[in-house]
Amino acid sequence: MVFRRLLSVSICAVVIGSPIALAVDDSIETQKAINSDSASTQSRINELDDQAKQDFQQYRSSVKRLESLEIYNRQMDRLVDSQNEEMEKIRGQIEEIDTIETGALPLMIEMTDTLAELVEADAPFLEQERQERVDNLRDLVDRADVTVGEKYRRILEAYQVELEYGRTIEAYRGDLVIDDEARRVDFLRIGRVGLYYQTLDGENSGRWNPSEDRWEKIQPSYLESVEEGLRIARDQAPPELLTLPINAPEQ
Repeated sequence: MVFRRLLSVSICAVVIGSPIALAVDDSIETQKAINSDSASTQSRINELDDQAKQDFQQYRSSVKRLESLEIYNRQMDRLVDSQNEEMEKIRGQIEEIDTIETGALPLMIEMTDTLAELVEADAPFLEQERQERVDNLRDLVDRADVTVGEKYRRILEAYQVELEYGRTIEAYRGDLVIDDEARRVDFLRIGRVGLYYQTLDGENSGRWNPSEDRWEKIQPSYLESVEEGLRIARDQAPPELLTLPINAPEQ
């Protein structure tokens, strides 16, 4: 019995420590290592896959950004070209303005001088107002901060005002020297046909005689007509035919 047990133990020891057993153990360990490596490899593959997906998304975003930049650059190129064309037009307009101003300045000076001559030669109504208008135009023509268009517009406006005097009736109050005495009077202007005055007390009236270039008294029979003309000019009476002395146009 003792011998059988020892033999069994020896046989077991021989089996356990045999090359076959060792090979099996090595295989198991190798498989474990392979499994571990496979897990690590799979994990690495997963990481690389995720990274590849991220890189691909970044690539797509970069491509879209590049396309957007190309579209933007093309648009900017067109905008720059358009601005360059506009700048060329502006340069041309500036040159034209300089040319126009050079040619228009003598004309505007001449028109202003002609207007001054008209005011001086005309009947003496609203003298201060009209002279101030001429003086303002002369100052305006000399100003560099006012455009040529604005200067020309103001000159034409002054001519338009003078033109309106010829077809309107007006009453205004002012001072007049009568018999070497300054008196307050009412003036009546009927177009450019007649210019009259009447003292505030209604006792005296007179008219401007353009042929003699002076004021002269008129007959008392015209006092009522002058007064009625003043009332019409002030919209205090309806228009009606007035009998007043005038100078006949020279033949």
